[in-house]
Amino acid sequence: MCKVSFEGIGARTATFACEDGVKAGQVVKITGPGKVGACAAGDRPCGVVQSVRDGFAAVQVSGFATVAVDGTLAGGWVSLAADGTGGMAAPGAGKTGTEYLVAAADSGSAVLLL
Repeated sequence: MCKVSFEGIGARTATFACEDGVKAGQVVKITGPGKVGACAAGDRPCGVVQSVRDGFAAVQVSGFATVAVDGTLAGGWVSLAADGTGGMAAPGAGKTGTEYLVAAADSGSAVLLL
């Protein structure tokens, strides 16, 4: 990554009920009232899971967050979508993503502004 830490800057975390299989570190989407679950490839995530306990997930919904990415991203504004495995990737051919500010990245992970 880089020598500057963005950890915690602007972070807001909300608690949601969660579907089975949700794990810390993965991107999630809203799947029902007050509930989150895994994103499919191409989905727009609502945030990144920080922790899971007893059927509830603490989800970071804004601020800088570290996410798993497919490959290495360039810094700056990058169009991304969920990759279907808990991380983010460039949207597939003919699909649109959402613009995220990539503050730092290396192979396999990136710091994004949610």
